[in-house]
Amino acid sequence: MAFRIHDSVVRGEIDNRTKGVVRGQIWVHGRAEPVVLELQGNARPDLAGCLLKFENSRPSVAHPHLDALHARQIGSIGDLTASRKVRVFEIPVDEALAMIRRQEKPPEHMANSLYLEWFSEANGRVVIESADYRLELSTPAWQLTPEEDEQRAKDAAAGFEGFMGKLTEAVEASRFKAPEDRPMDEFEWEKAFRESDALTDKAMELFEKYRDHPDREEIIAKEMGWDNASNDGATENETEPPWDVDEINRICHEAIDNPPEPNPLTEGVDWVRQADGSISHPLVVRIIESGSALWKWCDEHNLLSDQEDTDLDQMIFFFQSCGAKCAGALGGLADHEPEAGFIVARLKRALDLLHKSLEASDRVKSRNSLPPDKLNPFREELFAVREEILALMKRFRDTGPER
Repeated sequence: MAFRIHDSVVRGEIDNRTKGVVRGQIWVHGRAEPVVLELQGNARPDLAGCLLKFENSRPSVAHPHLDALHARQIGSIGDLTASRKVRVFEIPVDEALAMIRRQEKPPEHMANSLYLEWFSEANGRVVIESADYRLELSTPAWQLTPEEDEQRAKDAAAGFEGFMGKLTEAVEASRFKAPEDRPMDEFEWEKAFRESDALTDKAMELFEKYRDHPDREEIIAKEMGWDNASNDGATENETEPPWDVDEINRICHEAIDNPPEPNPLTEGVDWVRQADGSISHPLVVRIIESGSALWKWCDEHNLLSDQEDTDLDQMIFFFQSCGAKCAGALGGLADHEPEAGFIVARLKRALDLLHKSLEASDRVKSRNSLPPDKLNPFREELFAVREEILALMKRFRDTGPER
């Protein structure tokens, strides 16, 4: 997947005043020194020959993998423009999402967005995109000729094709054939998840790149191998699209209108009914409540905006992400019994995120980022949740299929 860091950017500058070279400095959340860019190529005509300075108008936040962003980005430029058209909500995002859930259309307008894409030797494709930055642009030192702009577009496309080639290699390396004569065990489910992750990464990159292209669907179908009908000599190994949008919508609406009744014999063990009437696994409720309580307290005390200390943000983020993974693993237990291997494989992913939260909590403790009367009970909760996950994994391993 591309490294998208727009929410973690504090400020930056991009300099294309030397033709064929893009240099820059980008200050990101939690780092005193900027990330340095040394890239070959040119910006689009609106920024070619210019020095662009930008500043995030919103508080920056910690990207969960920001530590992996190399301090020196050497490679080639992809697309660089300050006039990419995007739709922008005219109300706060949480209000807009609430309207969408009510099947209402939130007010929005088209706006120009900064779009900065490059391909680095250290991190692959990196993208910064935002309509919320304040921009300051110099007069151009030079301008692209039509021929140079055509070559610039070809070079940017070549960089993206190279990146997509690596994603395609990852898809091919993760190909998995499920057994037809028995349920899958946890290790086979892990292989299936890795293949699904690789396919999802590739599809999402294509959708993000071509979302405003008039031929978006055709381009994505071709890149994903879903355009069999239009290809002469298509082979039986080529895959059909993995979903039918109309069918998925029908199934989702049916599930919403006619939710299955939970098993009354497993209430309190495999499911609980919350105040709003929704059904959740008790462990998921526990994680959500614990994580939300600490996040709210830290937010009220302005501890989550400290750009010099991202460990606290990551401790809470990974714990909440663990809850989401647990929900994916355990959400079906209320009304049916999913395959044991599926549940164990999903819980392994949740456990990995919990361990990352624990590692971050060690750093929080060493830096005194949180008062002991808040940190110590939360760390106890982390270990308690870990034991519950391990107990659930044992339960379903004991009931899983023998190989």
